[in-house]
Amino acid sequence: MIDVAVQLELAARLIVAAGLGAIIGLEREIHGHPAGIRTHMLVALGSAIFTVLSIHGFGQGPGSGIDPTRIAAQIVSGIGFLGAGAILKDGIVIRGLTTAASLWATAAVGLGAGAGEYAVAIVGATIILVSLWPINALVERFRGTTAPDLTIRLQVDKVELVGRASDVLIDRRIEIGGITTNRIGKGAYQVDLSVHARRTAAVTEAIEALSKIEGVDVISTGHGD
Repeated sequence: MIDVAVQLELAARLIVAAGLGAIIGLEREIHGHPAGIRTHMLVALGSAIFTVLSIHGFGQGPGSGIDPTRIAAQIVSGIGFLGAGAILKDGIVIRGLTTAASLWATAAVGLGAGAGEYAVAIVGATIILVSLWPINALVERFRGTTAPDLTIRLQVDKVELVGRASDVLIDRRIEIGGITTNRIGKGAYQVDLSVHARRTAAVTEAIEALSKIEGVDVISTGHGD
């Protein structure tokens, strides 16, 4: 016979897991990251469902020989494929590591809710949100990221010189968000570099160094979109 009280408790666990996952995903959605509300919500909900089933769905009891932690353990390793999908390479910059970590941690929140550990789930979700938003803002403030995003346009004689230009920027801790190369004539290529620097002085130094490379001409610099 179905125990209505137990079923309502299990349903509440799923609702709490989905709600906490959605809240975490909202932060990612607001800041334009690849995994947003739906992804985080489903990760938390799926983890909670697996946890509930592993505890209540397979006839656990004395002498059953069934370990209720086996399915939960597989969630921890299985969530890795979603995290890998959230990590993107944009130019030579790797993005999405924080989102991948938030998916992994959200799975843990779902596990907590599914196991009925509401305090653990709620506190865990709160800490995740703090790490994604206020702490990130604090880190950016300490970094002093005041230099605006720029697009540096170069004309080079050979495509191979793009690598040397990139090395100049990397040596000065300037992030390259994207590189676009177009052939404009025989032995002439136009290269647009989307960059972000923590110091305006670093950009100035880089432009001076680029102009000294034989076969490289700095055509223009402008603010990014």
